[in-house]
Amino acid sequence: MPIEITMPRLSDTMQQGTVVKWNVREGQEVSSGDVIADIETDKATMELQSFDDGTVASLAVPEGKTVAVGTVIAVLAAKGEDASAASAAKTAPAVKAEGETAAPSATAVAEPKAAPRREESATSNGGRVFASPLARKIAEESGVDLGRVQGSGPGGRIIRRDVEQAVGQAPAAGAAPAAAAPSVPPLGAALKGKTVPLSNMRRVIARRLVESKQAVPHYQVTVEVDMDPLLSLRKQLNEQLASQGVKLSVNDFLVRACALAMHSHPYVNSRWVPTANNEAIELLAEVNVAIAIALPEEKGGGLVVATIRRADQIGLRQISAESKRLADKARAKGLSPEEMGDSTFTISNLGMFGVAHFTAIINPPNVAILAVGGAIERPVVKNGQVVPGHVMAMTMSSDHRVVDGAMAAQYLATVRQLLESPATLLV
Repeated sequence: MPIEITMPRLSDTMQQGTVVKWNVREGQEVSSGDVIADIETDKATMELQSFDDGTVASLAVPEGKTVAVGTVIAVLAAKGEDASAASAAKTAPAVKAEGETAAPSATAVAEPKAAPRREESATSNGGRVFASPLARKIAEESGVDLGRVQGSGPGGRIIRRDVEQAVGQAPAAGAAPAAAAPSVPPLGAALKGKTVPLSNMRRVIARRLVESKQAVPHYQVTVEVDMDPLLSLRKQLNEQLASQGVKLSVNDFLVRACALAMHSHPYVNSRWVPTANNEAIELLAEVNVAIAIALPEEKGGGLVVATIRRADQIGLRQISAESKRLADKARAKGLSPEEMGDSTFTISNLGMFGVAHFTAIINPPNVAILAVGGAIERPVVKNGQVVPGHVMAMTMSSDHRVVDGAMAAQYLATVRQLLESPATLLV
């Protein structure tokens, strides 16, 4: 029997996925555990492994094609089986992506298979580029020089999204390099309008945020924190830990403070649960703090949340190491469903961008999210004197069905107390 490989559900919200790149070719033998493809989900680009041994009989979905979860995307011939016979296995129809026609239906006649195409080619300046066949086709049709396109696929490979972003702004193949754009456009210069297709991730972000704002009664509470004690302690600790390669961030202290405060305010660490007869509030035993990670625009942009599990049970060094690992992996190859799931509270920190204050939308099923600005230096009053100091604003958006205003204020007061007495976070 041929072995059908279907588009997997790689996240709890994933409904469709895009084959960014095949890492195997038809006729190639694969073993269980081999990475056979890179799949773009609603949250990240992730590796797809084979769970069986066999020979690739058919790659049913071309690179760049978006298909529904459960669609057959490849067929393996088992040991001793005729690969040609296995390749005749039927596949389900693909989801129609923007600007594309739908893939043949399960009853359509299979087209003759083209020979595998190398992804490496020479550029106009003699260099080498790697691009998917779909990206190369779009570039040829649009006159985009692939040598001037920054790839966001695995290993820097150029994929469809990269070429689409370059259309209309990259010089045609063979053209002379354009002069560097001025930092300030000339007076009267007009922007170029264009329509940017939604990635799977951006589509799901849009849907979930609209659902959250419509279904969850949001309100916000803001407090300010004196950050001078924490910044002083952080500097001292980082100097002592530098030889060990440890560098604590302000966000590491935030994660620990927010997690410890849940023990005094368990309703912030809960979720709204619809039941058959009525609704209920479930107080959660684990404190899993999610940190929002913005992906760079050259990688397609978007936002993912990475979960630091049992954040109340681990120290600052472990929180720091796990935060860095998750952020690096999210931006390089994507997070697994386990690394993004089961959060009970979310922190979104824009302080590193110079933002003083903002509000955030709750990430269901969480009942609260903390929006954190930067530690801004400004005049403050201490002991009756106006002196310079660093102040950080924290704004918590809460689900009013679960967290009342007084409850939110009390939780934030506890977090503030921990941050203003940061030595308590070390024990």
